[in-house]
Amino acid sequence: MWAHNSLCTNHIVLHASREQKAHYLPRLASGETLGAWGLTEPGSGSDAAALRTRAEQRDGGWVLNGSKAFITNASVGGIAVVMARTDPGDRAKGISAFIVERGTKGFSAGRPYRKLGLHASDTAELIFEDARIPAGNLVGERGEGFVQAMKVLEGGRIAMAAMGVGIAQAALDQAVKYMKQRSAFGKTLAEFNGLQGMIAEMATDVEVARLLTLRAAHLKDVGQPAAHAAAMAKLFASEAAMKAATRAVQIHGGAGYITEFPVERIFRDAKLTEIGEGTSEIQRLVIARGILESV
Repeated sequence: MWAHNSLCTNHIVLHASREQKAHYLPRLASGETLGAWGLTEPGSGSDAAALRTRAEQRDGGWVLNGSKAFITNASVGGIAVVMARTDPGDRAKGISAFIVERGTKGFSAGRPYRKLGLHASDTAELIFEDARIPAGNLVGERGEGFVQAMKVLEGGRIAMAAMGVGIAQAALDQAVKYMKQRSAFGKTLAEFNGLQGMIAEMATDVEVARLLTLRAAHLKDVGQPAAHAAAMAKLFASEAAMKAATRAVQIHGGAGYITEFPVERIFRDAKLTEIGEGTSEIQRLVIARGILESV
């Protein structure tokens, strides 16, 4: 849902023409079809401007060749917004965005990845082998794709921050539940001061992450610049999720390492939030640049 809404659909809402919106948004908004969004490639992740998927003008349309990696909804999506290089010598300025529909000849999805976590999320490659798409499927102007993608990522990072908040809250809830049930040395785990301190820190981190996420979402909703706030929210919430999940497993002891308890899954799912939509390292770069450029 996050990739469908915040990435694919949001890209069309923000940057597509009136005709493109009329054609695609009803199907996406109604749930008739799911959306995917293709930026990351096998050889370009954090350095998104280094992408190599090519789009060449031919016979009045476009022909795409290349592949995208780690794409949510790749195997089940009916509509994908894909960034491809239209001008090889221009790095970021040479990238354009295209809408590609399932069933397009030469367009296919690879086998779903076997992932550490988030097993219910369909994730695979998008493959383009002389995939021909109409000229009208170019989103915005030629060469605007990278700028469009960075704008879309504001929403994606807020959504990922929200995911981090939810995972962190789940870790906290499970830890509290287990501490009240499990006994050791004649008292419940909830009565041990050391574990109480861990719970206090986890709960504080969850609230800070939630407030940062709501602040970023509010700025985006009212049309204010949100890139800086989104990066802060995504960075803090994702690391809070990983820290909360790690502590929840520790509080469970051996029980946290087996699949019968939810914290094992929470731990595996949490890690993606520090990677997807820009790693923690990239968020720190975005935050630092925002501060330094404003001084």
